[in-house]
Amino acid sequence: MYQFNSRIRYSEVDSSGSLSLESLLDYFQDCSTFHSEDLGVGVEYLRKRHMAWVMSAWQIVAERYPCLGERVVIGTAPYEFKGFFGYRNFLMETEGGERLACANTLWTLMDMENMRPAKPTAKMLEAYELEEKLPMDYAPRKIALPGEGGVRTGTIEIRPHHLDTNQHVNNGQYIRIAMESLPSDLQGSAVRQMRAEYKKQAYIGDKIYPTIYREGEGMVVVSLNNQEGQPYCVVELKH
Repeated sequence: MYQFNSRIRYSEVDSSGSLSLESLLDYFQDCSTFHSEDLGVGVEYLRKRHMAWVMSAWQIVAERYPCLGERVVIGTAPYEFKGFFGYRNFLMETEGGERLACANTLWTLMDMENMRPAKPTAKMLEAYELEEKLPMDYAPRKIALPGEGGVRTGTIEIRPHHLDTNQHVNNGQYIRIAMESLPSDLQGSAVRQMRAEYKKQAYIGDKIYPTIYREGEGMVVVSLNNQEGQPYCVVELKH
């Protein structure tokens, strides 16, 4: 498993002094980026070929959020390629080996000129060493939306800070928007599992309309919709 070491920074913690869910996701995303860069199949390699890995689904399970100043080890490993899909696990542990969080992800390799799925190149398949899947409770990729009861909470216009190098909204920004849209009684409550299903890409100037569905005690689904009510991303949060 590819790994790097870090220490929890003040800019990464929430009001409780623990790592925020959004920062945990950033650690995992950075880890996969470092991995690809070190293998020579990173951002520049993909850019020259008009390709990009686009997130299709996240599942993050948090056992414990580390505290300010705590030293952590972040790891990642791909475990399967299937056509234009790539499957990748993530892990955050303490230096002593305590599991803090793990994740499963599904990525789609896209031809950004034609906006169509593309198969990995021979170099990419050779560079990534596939490993065994992490032991965790794997949830379905698709998230079912309740038919009724959704409450729209406002409007977010996509600004430059939401974008990544592919000029569309970074997958982590959708999670930030969802977290900021939570009802007041869930604000600050630790999320034990997050799932996200990405439906379509949002670009600068687009508007997102979060719609909240309460699914029993401690569980909420946030559908980040366009003006027509079609979701860009659906986020499920279990507290």
